[in-house]
Amino acid sequence: MDPVVSRYAQDILDSEEMQLEKQIPHHGKVSCFEHSLAVAETAAAIARKLKKPIDMASLVRGALLHDFYLYDWHVADPSHRLHGLFHAEKALRNAEKRFRLNEIEKDIIRKHMFPLNLPFPLYPESWIVTLADKICTWRDFKKNRAEKKALRAEKKAQKNARRKKEKDAREKPRGKNERP
Repeated sequence: MDPVVSRYAQDILDSEEMQLEKQIPHHGKVSCFEHSLAVAETAAAIARKLKKPIDMASLVRGALLHDFYLYDWHVADPSHRLHGLFHAEKALRNAEKRFRLNEIEKDIIRKHMFPLNLPFPLYPESWIVTLADKICTWRDFKKNRAEKKALRAEKKAQKNARRKKEKDAREKPRGKNERP
């Protein structure tokens, strides 16, 4: 884990709700916790490369809480409809109940889905987390796609091996007294 994440957000990482996120699927097999941590680490890496004044504490904390909606949006439930449009506000409400947030952190959480959600992010930290979220989401989907492709290849190989075994059994030479 990037040391800047634990330095500024250990209280978030240790929270009961964040631990719950380890059980909440986000993108395929990637949990909400894994995704949020990856976004925080990616955002911190981007911020360091920019060499501009960035509030790293707000950046990391907002990144960890950007998907703090605390439910499995894959479960059919009327409250999960249009998750992509509404989860940022739900995450913000949950984060405000549990943690003291500054204006940058609130902006990060509320606007991380830009351009799907308007208005524009106000702070450089918000833009960085928005970009980091898109990068990590793309990585999550790419990882899931690769895993599915590998699984399909494995199933195909097993099926081919089974067919070959069946074919070999059919073509096996029989003795005079053996019946077909």
